[in-house]
Amino acid sequence: MNAPVDQQEITGTADRAMICTADHRASSAGLAILRAGGSAADAAVAANAVLAVVAPQCCGMGGDLFALVHALERDGPGPPAALNASGRAGSGADAAALRAEGRRRMPVRHDVRSVTVPGCVDGWLALHARYGRMPLAEVLESAVLHAERGFTATPGLVAACRDAPGGDGLAWPARPGEQVKRPGIARALRGIVADGRSGFYQGEFGDGLLHIGRGLFAPSDLAEPAAEWQRPLGVRAFGHDVWTAPPNSPGHVLLAALAVATGFDLSDPADPGWAHLLAESVLAASGGRAEADAAALLRPDRIDALRAAIDPARHWRRRGTVQSGDAACVCAVDDRGMSIALQQSNGTGLGSLLFEPGTGINLHNCGAGFTLAPGSAAEYGPRRRPPHTLVPVVATRPDGTFRAVLGCAGGGIQPQVDLQILVRLLRGAPAEDALAAPRWRLAGGLGPFEAPQGNTPIRLDLQAGAPDAWARRLPGYGHLVRAAAEDEEFGEAQLIEAGPGGGLRGDGPCPFALPRVR
Repeated sequence: MNAPVDQQEITGTADRAMICTADHRASSAGLAILRAGGSAADAAVAANAVLAVVAPQCCGMGGDLFALVHALERDGPGPPAALNASGRAGSGADAAALRAEGRRRMPVRHDVRSVTVPGCVDGWLALHARYGRMPLAEVLESAVLHAERGFTATPGLVAACRDAPGGDGLAWPARPGEQVKRPGIARALRGIVADGRSGFYQGEFGDGLLHIGRGLFAPSDLAEPAAEWQRPLGVRAFGHDVWTAPPNSPGHVLLAALAVATGFDLSDPADPGWAHLLAESVLAASGGRAEADAAALLRPDRIDALRAAIDPARHWRRRGTVQSGDAACVCAVDDRGMSIALQQSNGTGLGSLLFEPGTGINLHNCGAGFTLAPGSAAEYGPRRRPPHTLVPVVATRPDGTFRAVLGCAGGGIQPQVDLQILVRLLRGAPAEDALAAPRWRLAGGLGPFEAPQGNTPIRLDLQAGAPDAWARRLPGYGHLVRAAAEDEEFGEAQLIEAGPGGGLRGDGPCPFALPRVR
């Protein structure tokens, strides 16, 4: 028999199944689903729903979702399936009106125009419809109970909610350890169980969103599901096929950087040349968003040209910025070999700091990623999706079998974080070492979603604990280097891999594993 749930193992290894999230309550909910026979997709939705209740500063039902699912049993050999559940701008979106107000870039907070129709719930339903094995009521039960019965506030929630308005009688916690109840979210979750997407988008939440939008959204905007199954982008790198979501995800930046980096000698991560070459690979790969044709950006001739333009001994000084933001990631693998990387986000923190008043659900601000530049492919406009920062990752072996799932928080630095983890992992480092190793990050000194400015140099920040040689010698490559403080964030990541001898290895803040049947 399986070990009882109250004896579940919090571990970095597993024989059968595993889930990793950033919160033990979410990991516990996902593990319970795996134990009951649910799929990796069921477990990921269950965990994400709990995160939406207890960690609204990272994600929520008012945000967007991307996922990659590798399921040989269902889909057969080939690439994973990519799910884009990012919402579209309302029918009333008008960039010219914003420009007429004198705005040069999109509003970020306290303005409903930074809100697109949230895609999270559509994403849950699409995952469950295609890959679910358990009734939706059971998948969402733990989230409902957390919302109805209450949960303990974390320091991160308290800090994020100090200036947040409430809704539906919601009183944000004043100190860690306080009990918080979210009855409006419980009603929304029960509405989804009872009536599917109409219980949410045409229910209390949808009615409130139409009211807040004051004409920005039409009922038809909420009637069309945001979730769309797509073919992922992929490249061969370090003897593996690495897959991620196509635009409006920036996953093509990660893939191009990986393909460029594959041609360099990256044998010693402690050498400053390792950090230099990877940073230059990211910068080279970031030379344009791929709203039109991401596949063209991954052509071998373009990759070769990008690699040839990199000086192994000198930084090419560029100027601009790197977006920041927040997100939640869930990685799960089940006992039938299905694996999923799910990422979900409000944009930045609690998002727009606007709340649907009935349910108390905070609305994301991912629409701040639009531009107001006339004629741009990313210009704010009706029914358009904004550029996003979420990059779920699946790696497979050349024969199509599972190798790893990966995701991280960190806004626009996600391709940088994923690149460093993948280079270590695919070159043989254990999962826990690949995640724990100190990182660098590119920074432009601007705030979330701010537009690039020509006089802002790109800086290379080094995480505390980075090799001493990085700090000593990277300035000699021409980099503007800064040693980061101990408490600075460099992307919180979750990772599960198929171990070389069988079984699973994973790491992240809260990896929960399903033990061997005895």
